[in-house]
Amino acid sequence: MSTNDENQLPEPADHGVDRAALDEATDPTAPLRAGLKYGVTGLGVLLVAGLLIWWPWKGLPGLWGVLVGAAIGGGFILITVITILLTAKAPPTVVMGALMGGYLIKVVIVIAVTALLKDMTFYNKGALVSMLIGAIVAVLGSELWGVLTTRQTYVDPASSDEPKL
Repeated sequence: MSTNDENQLPEPADHGVDRAALDEATDPTAPLRAGLKYGVTGLGVLLVAGLLIWWPWKGLPGLWGVLVGAAIGGGFILITVITILLTAKAPPTVVMGALMGGYLIKVVIVIAVTALLKDMTFYNKGALVSMLIGAIVAVLGSELWGVLTTRQTYVDPASSDEPKL
């Protein structure tokens, strides 16, 4: 009597195939994960640059302006990518509902935070605005770079060898 171990097929040989590249090329969430990685890195670089410029120049208000601006601008964009990654295996209606609901919540939060900050003086407005705009541009650009540089398989159904009717 044989066991299941004897009847299993051997693992195919790699033949020099880069497993990491193969996994990246066949994973549908790989571009989003790369975009998230590059977006967080871009936000970190911008945050350090902003702190090096604004903190020595404007002191503690510059520090707070940089932190609040980066949190609002970077968080707004990065939360969208995280939402898509969390709902990647869900039906399209769930993904769209999560994105639209998340967008509504983010807009309400941004309006509430800016309304609260309007009359406060603990932060520098120039630092906040420059970091807000810079974070949006840097994170979107970094995410775009991450998505565009990810290797993905592409299959064109119209180019199959079957005759067209």
